[in-house]
Amino acid sequence: MEFRPCIDIHNGCVKQIVGSSLKDADDKASENFVAGQDAAYYAGLYKKHNIKNGHVILLNHRQSDFYEATKKQAMRALAAYPGGLQAGGGITPENAAQYLEAGASHVIVTSYVFRDGRIDFENLHKLVKETGKEKLVLDLSCRMKNGSYYIVTDRWQKYTDVILNHGTLRELSSYCDEFLVHAVDVEGKAEGIEERLVEMLGTWNRTPITYAGGVHSFDDLQKLRKLGHDRIHVTIGSALDLFGGPMKFEEVLSYINRKEES
Repeated sequence: MEFRPCIDIHNGCVKQIVGSSLKDADDKASENFVAGQDAAYYAGLYKKHNIKNGHVILLNHRQSDFYEATKKQAMRALAAYPGGLQAGGGITPENAAQYLEAGASHVIVTSYVFRDGRIDFENLHKLVKETGKEKLVLDLSCRMKNGSYYIVTDRWQKYTDVILNHGTLRELSSYCDEFLVHAVDVEGKAEGIEERLVEMLGTWNRTPITYAGGVHSFDDLQKLRKLGHDRIHVTIGSALDLFGGPMKFEEVLSYINRKEES
């Protein structure tokens, strides 16, 4: 298990939000934390601690009045830590190279690949042709519906017909370098992880997976380590002291770097 830091940007500011509250209409979201520092500050901090493969996420849609301000923040973060961060939010074959040239190690994609409720393999092939498999992360963020975890798109607002399971992971693993999975129903709530989801992801032992959602204590990290068989990487947002939470950043690093029996 590795710690993968995050920089979530909404309306031109680094924020922590309740994931399920994000709405394109009027660019609204329930906020847990709004940073006084910009995205480059956090990128510099992660660089100082040599933490790689974190993600910068643009949470505004491309038609938003705030999109350019959000994008500017993301570009500043990538410039502050070249090769250390992944970038996601509105990525297409037309703009992927822009983020990679700006310093992103990978681009993260959901909505371009999951269209009209299904996996759009034509779009996926276009994307891989542009970025290469080794620079692509597929975001398989999901929400529970009818007893299954369905992949959601468009800033987690739209359900697809694609269930997140081993079959889906197997089908997509040949196209990307990693998976990113936000458990959207618990994202930003700091009330505990989605244990059933983590348990399923932990039995996958091929493509690396980063999990985000609900971590709010070291007990949660222990559960994640155990249920995920020490294979699942973790992002912590609202619960981290960098974003106003109770978990101290350096203690989290020490805990994760300390190898324990799962």
